[in-house]
Amino acid sequence: MRLLIVVPEQNRETGNWVTAMRLADGLESCGHRLAVVGVAIDSGAPLQRVRQQFDPDAVLLLHAFRSGRPWLESGLKPVPVLVLLTGTDVNQGLDDPTQEAVINQVFVSAKFILLQNRKLIEVLKCRRPELGHKIEYLPPGVSLGNAPYPVRRQLGLDDDRALLLCPASVRPVKGVVELLELGDQLALCRDDFHLACCGPLLAGDYAHRFLREIEGRCWASYLGVIPHDAMASAIGSANLVLNNSFHEGLPNALVEADALGVPILARDIPGNAEVVRNGENGLLYSSAESFVSGAQQILDQPCWRSDRLASEGDVVNWREVERLDALLRSIAD
Repeated sequence: MRLLIVVPEQNRETGNWVTAMRLADGLESCGHRLAVVGVAIDSGAPLQRVRQQFDPDAVLLLHAFRSGRPWLESGLKPVPVLVLLTGTDVNQGLDDPTQEAVINQVFVSAKFILLQNRKLIEVLKCRRPELGHKIEYLPPGVSLGNAPYPVRRQLGLDDDRALLLCPASVRPVKGVVELLELGDQLALCRDDFHLACCGPLLAGDYAHRFLREIEGRCWASYLGVIPHDAMASAIGSANLVLNNSFHEGLPNALVEADALGVPILARDIPGNAEVVRNGENGLLYSSAESFVSGAQQILDQPCWRSDRLASEGDVVNWREVERLDALLRSIAD
């Protein structure tokens, strides 16, 4: 089957693109032919150009609104559509009048509506019970690269200083500025940690504020964008992986941290709670007080860190690809 994956045009190290390329690599190994195209929210032109070179049997939209709107406006021939929803689609888009109409059109045209978070499936079924027969759970996948990234050496950290790593794009929904404010509270209790943020700068004013705020804190650094092939190395160097997002679908960085046995401290939202088994592979927090107490507990008890899933080489979870392959073959049949 020829599958076209449509992704919002943005930095290739963002979660949408990491997911798209992981799916493309896996599906190609199953015999499918793949094309991946990035689209701007206001233009279906890239899709029209791809149409001249690649005649898809099916389309997978990553992001119902940001990929769905260009697809709907492209005027391409009807083909079976699958849509993989993001946390933004469910948590924000359905409540935004400018997005809801587009998302509903995508839902109507979609053969399958995919989510990688069982908690969000229940939310969507509750809000849109008529879609229940289309909704499918896609098990989360993980692909860990093996490129080195000597983050501790880059930051000049000695072995007894804890590294807190926050892999997230810099935009308001990810809460990275607010994470620095939580770090202020932790810094009142201890001075043996360093917080490092990494990810693309996506929101202009918010990104500028983030850079100003982090420059004024000696215990925090911005690493820039770490290539995904080196993210496992960076995560594996950390004592603790953080996520302070206000909304998530299923954060790749937390799935990777879990696979690597690195403990997680994350805001208590459905997207994070799908990954964090509270008290087992990490802790969830809902306030500054629970953030500080959670960080203290994990940093003071080394037993939180488990054996790594793999010490070297690529690690791939194939359940995700196997399920998507089965859905595509059901369309072909």
